[in-house]
Amino acid sequence: MQHASWLFALTFVIGAVLPLQTGINGQLARQVGGAIPGAMISFIVGTVVLIVLTFVLRQMPSATAIKSAETWQFSGGLLGAFFLATAAMAGPRIGALLFIALVLAGQLTMAVLLDHFGWAGFRESPISAGKIAGLLLIIAGVWFIQRG
Repeated sequence: MQHASWLFALTFVIGAVLPLQTGINGQLARQVGGAIPGAMISFIVGTVVLIVLTFVLRQMPSATAIKSAETWQFSGGLLGAFFLATAAMAGPRIGALLFIALVLAGQLTMAVLLDHFGWAGFRESPISAGKIAGLLLIIAGVWFIQRG
């Protein structure tokens, strides 16, 4: 499978700014009186940016396309709100490194399941001993970071 190197670079950058976003949202939550109002403000800003981009790029979905989507396909926004509120609350309290290590461990655990079962549109890729070993190493890393 061929990959565009710019996608790898962009994905790396997104990963690199995740702890920064967590810190920023934590500070915003502190400023406005809680993780939920902080997450709401963050989502409003993001929504405005996405509305503008949708119009500029002329990619407004049709009402038919929206109506034909499965109900579960709208849960991404719910999961995003849950992540953002949790990050704003937990990140500043447990520290950037431990927060990201725990997020990474959770992401990789779910990714193994998504790939194994082909859920949510991912291609099927069976669980292997190497993948389990990698997950165990990540979990061990979380333990070492927490004890650090």
